[in-house]
Amino acid sequence: MADSVRAVLGLDVGTTEAKAVCLGLDGRVLGLGRAGYGLDTGPDGRAEQDPGDWWSALSAAVRQLDLAGVEVLAICGVTQGPTLVATDDAGLAVRPAITWQDRRPGDTGFALLPRMAWLAREDSAAVMRAVWLLPAWDALGLWLTGVASSSLQAHEAAPEAAALGAAGIMASQVPPSRPVGSPLGGLRAMAAAALGLRAGTPVISGVNDGAASMLGAGLLDPGDAVDTGGTSGGLAIYADRAVQVPGLYCAPAPLPGRWAVGGAMAALGASVDWLRSSILGDRWTLEELFEAASSVPAGAEGLVFLPYLAGERAPVFDEGARGAFAGLTLGHGRGHLVRAVLEGAAYAMRHVAEPLAAAGAPMTSLRLAGRPTPGDLWGRIKADVLGVPAIVPVVGETAVVGAAILAAAGAGAVPSLAAGVASMAGAARRLEPDPATHECYDAGFARYRALHPALRSAGIGG
Repeated sequence: MADSVRAVLGLDVGTTEAKAVCLGLDGRVLGLGRAGYGLDTGPDGRAEQDPGDWWSALSAAVRQLDLAGVEVLAICGVTQGPTLVATDDAGLAVRPAITWQDRRPGDTGFALLPRMAWLAREDSAAVMRAVWLLPAWDALGLWLTGVASSSLQAHEAAPEAAALGAAGIMASQVPPSRPVGSPLGGLRAMAAAALGLRAGTPVISGVNDGAASMLGAGLLDPGDAVDTGGTSGGLAIYADRAVQVPGLYCAPAPLPGRWAVGGAMAALGASVDWLRSSILGDRWTLEELFEAASSVPAGAEGLVFLPYLAGERAPVFDEGARGAFAGLTLGHGRGHLVRAVLEGAAYAMRHVAEPLAAAGAPMTSLRLAGRPTPGDLWGRIKADVLGVPAIVPVVGETAVVGAAILAAAGAGAVPSLAAGVASMAGAARRLEPDPATHECYDAGFARYRALHPALRSAGIGG
């Protein structure tokens, strides 16, 4: 392939859709595909998905790419998480996956081991049928290569046999570990046929999409931060040392020499979908709703939204937390509701950022990840609420770009992971905060902070 373009493929199994990107080593986007799937939810807290739907969507997403004249050097897949998949030896699921949104494992359910323990109690037959119990990214790696592995970041340790036994899981159901971003194996024939790719293409071990987003967003220096976007939402800030804040995340970043601090929320992106569909009945397009919100002044004329529609993770970690609109009047309309939801998501990020700044990990800029939204309204709201520039990446789906960067570094196509981030994670534009609007949002944020304690004291939630 003397005249071919050398590129890598990134795959991402997200909460609502699968994405695939073909990315040149210079950061050129050669193709981007996507396909969606559903989520099975129930009043008991169930939130499950059929991994077969993931594989079908991935196949559709990859086949949307025009790979004529492209030499695919390597592939890496990242996924939502912590999502538990019970598979047979070939990587096919023996039951639906228990997604990160599933609330049945209880208050400790935002990790993989509680999901294993819950499954062993509630569906022991599935555990007995399963050869492997894996996070979704390792299930994807198994499906692609036939190689079972536990991909661990530098700071992570494999689960101990005693802890697995206490959860009702055999140690043999968790495969040997290897570092994230290391060669996993060649693309096996079954997966190659489904994806329309060359069998034997090197596959690099993946990670959760939050970590991948840090790479794909272009984070390099202390103070660089990413709004991970998506259904749940989250904030990660790079620091040059460990910064511990109770209840917030602190661990070595996927980039050597950096620490990632921050937290993941539960329903920031989902709140927009909920308002558009469940409340407003899909009568307006997203563009029309954002246009209506843009005509409303900052602060939504006293209306504040608490985005705790699925409980909340950081920083309150309250499964029983409930969402709310506060300050409604007859003068508020559709645009106010939309603006309040957008501002509520930005307040949620500030709720995480402020204690980190006080502890020595200030944010200096915010990369915007996730689904593209109409115009720059939401990005400008985030810049104004947080008081830092918001940077719009060339590809908003930064997790799938991060997967491509992992593929390039793992295959030796770029000198290092940092070099891959520098050359492959491009920025489209920069949105500067407005000092006067930031000051206006100080008052709105104070009202936001007071809402959750007030609801709890009134017996709402919990």
